Amino acid sequence: MAKRDPEPELVEEEAIDLPPSPVGERLRAAREAKGLSLDDLAAQTRIPLRHLANIETGDWENLPAPTYTIGFAKSYASAVDLDRTEIGNDLREEMGGQRFAAASSDVFEPADPARTMPKGLVIGAIAAVVLLIALMSWLNQRSLEGTDEPVAAAETNTPAATAAAPAQAPAPATAQGPVILTATAPVWFQVSERGGATLFSGLLQPGQTYTVPATAAAPVLKTGKPEALRINVGTNVAGPVGPAATTVSNVSLLAADLLKTPASAQTNPPPTTLAPPQQPARPRARDRSAPAAAAPQPVPEAAPPPAPATTTNNAQ
Repeated sequence: MAKRDPEPELVEEEAIDLPPSPVGERLRAAREAKGLSLDDLAAQTRIPLRHLANIETGDWENLPAPTYTIGFAKSYASAVDLDRTEIGNDLREEMGGQRFAAASSDVFEPADPARTMPKGLVIGAIAAVVLLIALMSWLNQRSLEGTDEPVAAAETNTPAATAAAPAQAPAPATAQGPVILTATAPVWFQVSERGGATLFSGLLQPGQTYTVPATAAAPVLKTGKPEALRINVGTNVAGPVGPAATTVSNVSLLAADLLKTPASAQTNPPPTTLAPPQQPARPRARDRSAPAAAAPQPVPEAAPPPAPATTTNNAQ
């Protein structure tokens, strides 16, 4: 057998002492009829160029195992419009079912090594995937740890912690409900629209009330005894509208204006009961028929004790 050149491009140019292969000849003729070179066929089928050349020449010793060789031949047949099943059966008979001991270089190569991905790039891609998985696991762990902080903060906001906090001022009262004027003593007052018609003018006795119409746009109050009126906005009590025994006028009776005073924080106060004025005590008339009380007699002073008696002995 003549020495073979390792370069597949020179296979067709050298004389090879190999028996002609009927299958290989058919494949070569079909390829040449289509005007394709071995390079074109290798690029189309992704079969190494040397395997295509060995199939055409029938060099079975330099081909991989029969199963792979028949598969290559079928792909070759499909590329040149031959019946791949027929080519596979004919090649199997031609090879006689022999299993050739493949050399170390006879391995299955589905594609040209020049077209495969470099080994370094594959290792780099695997390392990048592992790094990405580790990063995602770390971020997931951080997110789980972060969710514990709000929970811990919420647990500290217990009733005991709330009780320990300083008491806050009550929220301001909302301007809701009708405006009601209640007399705590006889009082005259007038309610009118600011610069407009009079809505009420008269005297109320203690316990009587007057409700400002909800349709009033800008009701104002005039009275000479503001201390005798208690003004409610719904369940809230408004503060005093003026000093006692002073005539006030143009006092806004809008709910929002009345609730600006500090007294508006009180709700549902007990009714005010005015005590009757205290009368000065009159002296009781003396009963002329009763004997006059005896005047107190002075207490006599105690008399001094008597002097001791002196005994005189007369000599006889």
